[in-house]
Amino acid sequence: MAEPWASLTIVGASIAILIFMVLRWKVPAFIALLVIALATGIAFGADPADVIAAVRKGTGEALGFVAVVIGLGAMLGGLLEASGGVGTLANRLLDAFGESRAPWALVVVGIIVGIPLFFDVGFIVLAPLVTTLALRARRRVMYFALPLLAGLLTMHALLPPHPGPVAVAELIGTDYGLLALYGLACGIPAALVAGPVFAVLTQSKAGFGPSGPPPRFDEEAPAVANIGFTPALAGMLIPLTLILLAALATGVLAEGTLRTVLEFVGHPFTALIIACAFVGMWLRFRLDAPLQTVSDVMTRSLAPAGLMVLVVGAGAAYKEVLIQSGAGAQITAAVSAFDLAVPVFAFLLAAFIRVAQGSATVAMVTAAGLAVPLIQAAGLSPGQIALVTVTIGAGASVASHVNDTGFWLVKQYLGLTEAETFRTWTVSATIAGAVMFAVAMLLWSFA
Repeated sequence: MAEPWASLTIVGASIAILIFMVLRWKVPAFIALLVIALATGIAFGADPADVIAAVRKGTGEALGFVAVVIGLGAMLGGLLEASGGVGTLANRLLDAFGESRAPWALVVVGIIVGIPLFFDVGFIVLAPLVTTLALRARRRVMYFALPLLAGLLTMHALLPPHPGPVAVAELIGTDYGLLALYGLACGIPAALVAGPVFAVLTQSKAGFGPSGPPPRFDEEAPAVANIGFTPALAGMLIPLTLILLAALATGVLAEGTLRTVLEFVGHPFTALIIACAFVGMWLRFRLDAPLQTVSDVMTRSLAPAGLMVLVVGAGAAYKEVLIQSGAGAQITAAVSAFDLAVPVFAFLLAAFIRVAQGSATVAMVTAAGLAVPLIQAAGLSPGQIALVTVTIGAGASVASHVNDTGFWLVKQYLGLTEAETFRTWTVSATIAGAVMFAVAMLLWSFA
């Protein structure tokens, strides 16, 4: 394994070359990510066979879950779009809140949905609503997307049952009640600043996405009769509700048949299949849409999803190579040399690992493991331990970029260029992490 600063140099160079390839040379992101993943592994001195194995592992783990969710989410979105359902929901939302208040409504949606749902699942289910809002209001898509994304991100980083906060809480002995309290206290302001405030301030600036609305998900998809507001809302709420019920069942119910059933139907795979079946059957049997037309809509919606899957998989491969290279451990060694307060140390360590290898969960677990002896030596109160958990989540949220699968998910789904994704999503995620950390430090002396 290379020395710490040599590892940092390799990681920094690989990220810089990747960005240059994509932005300057216009190399397709899928190819660029795979090339850099292979080259980075070789640069670390790994055996070529091990590098290939890391690429396969990263791609397989990501696509085993994300590919299925993207595919099912695309089919549900295609059905709701072709039937006018997403447009109906968008019109109701704009009519109820007005265009100027819609971003504030969306950040609330993101926070509520983000508590039980993983970031990628919540975004994939709600992305068609965001793009249709932009079409209706004739605004940039990020004006509506950033508030939703900020709400989803902050809850994913700070609150159970998400894997990162749960892993940190178990490692450093955080009280879950205090984690929920401080997580909301720090996460809500962060979501507001990184979401609607940032979106409103940047809506007219150049380079933040196309000035017009985004294209339809599939402009040539066959249209069917308008599904109406209530069944369209039900189609979108079914997967969210089932996943929430599964999370509640896991935390509240004893093991048994009811819990098993709820966990099964509430898995994202099953929940999205049920939602697709509900919308498809409503169109076929209530609106008399031809079965072939419904099938064509669902099949066509998978075409753009294929590119999303490939890019996300390649991003995961690059991330896995960085993880197996030991870059996170080397950064830990470098940061540990500085004498810092526990929450500052935890935040910076999580942030450095996040920037280096992309995985927020890995960054959180690594930072938590290093913070344990410091917490024990410092004699922190339960509230302060909960705030350390928050600062770890804050650090693991910053600077989502090319080695983060979330970066490519946002870019592909919302039709942005890489540069536009940097200026919007990457900056928003960094603002969210910084605000979470700042609020945690303000609360530190009171905990």
